Amino acid sequence: LGAQRDRVVTTEEWLQKWEAHNVGFHKEQGHPLLRKYLDVLLNGRSGLRIFFPLCGKAVEMKWLADMGHSVVGVEVSEQALKEFFAEHNLSYCEEPVPEVSGAKRLQSTSGNISLYCCSIYDLSSSIVGKFDGVWDRGALVAVNPRDRQRYVSLMITLMEKNSSYLLVTVSYDPNKHKGPPFYVPESEIKSLFG
Repeated sequence: LGAQRDRVVTTEEWLQKWEAHNVGFHKEQGHPLLRKYLDVLLNGRSGLRIFFPLCGKAVEMKWLADMGHSVVGVEVSEQALKEFFAEHNLSYCEEPVPEVSGAKRLQSTSGNISLYCCSIYDLSSSIVGKFDGVWDRGALVAVNPRDRQRYVSLMITLMEKNSSYLLVTVSYDPNKHKGPPFYVPESEIKSLFG
């Protein structure tokens, strides 16, 4: 993990990716692993609160909301969030988040999709509540390696007792790619999440 350990991707770099439409990580059709393992996430339950960390404009948010779940996402790029609503022809209202300076919440007028525009580290369960499920399709592999423990600690505080956490990582030789996505070995996932 040598080359990746000290790599830092700044907020500005992420915003530039969105501005330049350099978002190869976005999947227009949704991620096939969510469809494959949806039953694991839902565990026979309906009307869940599902969290999308570093959500971008993930199409799965609308898909799950259409099934009757409440979806909450967080993303630093306001452009990504506005593109999500525009691409799904969803009307929304925008309001400040009083607890977080400069943060906004974009909420669908139907009320079942709430997207926070801020750093994930500015959120807490007192702001967003707790979740029955988490779809981490590209968050753990996107956070800077030195911030993984901080990220996972936050995620654990956002989870209800019986919540399900679906995590997608990528496997490759980290000496050949500087990331992101970053390589997170299975042993580290186990030590981070316990």
